[in-house]
Amino acid sequence: MTSQASTKLLILGLTQAGKTFRPSDWAERLAGVMSQFRPGGPRPGSHLAYSPWCVPNSFQGLKCVVVDPALRDFEPMAWDFCINFARDNDLQVREADAALETPAI
Repeated sequence: MTSQASTKLLILGLTQAGKTFRPSDWAERLAGVMSQFRPGGPRPGSHLAYSPWCVPNSFQGLKCVVVDPALRDFEPMAWDFCINFARDNDLQVREADAALETPAI
């Protein structure tokens, strides 16, 4: 799916058929589930902020989630959950470094 192991992934809220994915808050929901996976592990209150490894964003007016490969290194099952979420919902996945003009996310 990616050419480099260190490339961030961009899960777009757009299906392979070009339809907008619903519900409209899917990116926030996915990132919320991943909030416990963070550098140093979960801490009290960490569920109140997104993980730096799975962040909701927007790209060209579409909801998206940027997934950092550090998540895969920290917890492979969490990484697989994100990838399988995209696959199961037929969402487009791109390399974030190639898709985003400013990679400071």
